[in-house]
Amino acid sequence: MDINIYVQDQSGEKRKLVAPTDMALSLMEFLKGNEYPIEAICGGMALCATCHVEVLEGEFGQRTDAEVDMLDTLFNVTDRSRLACQMRLNEKMNGIVVRLKGEHD
Repeated sequence: MDINIYVQDQSGEKRKLVAPTDMALSLMEFLKGNEYPIEAICGGMALCATCHVEVLEGEFGQRTDAEVDMLDTLFNVTDRSRLACQMRLNEKMNGIVVRLKGEHD
């Protein structure tokens, strides 16, 4: 099954992306594949926080302990912050709206 994921930019515009749920991709891998500027220096191991996103709408999911530890090192964390590398695409995420969090926002 494919799901819709919306990525909101800094101006508030949303871009709809259609994502497969049958490939065990993380949100980070999917966004990188769609040419979003995610460094993913650690390769998805929750060690660098360069894939920090904020879930604006939709299924938030549970954070792992490693993810919580890494998010605690950032200054721009919200209560809906996640590391995209720790979010596996699944049907519950259909309609999710995320915003990439840079170092300065």
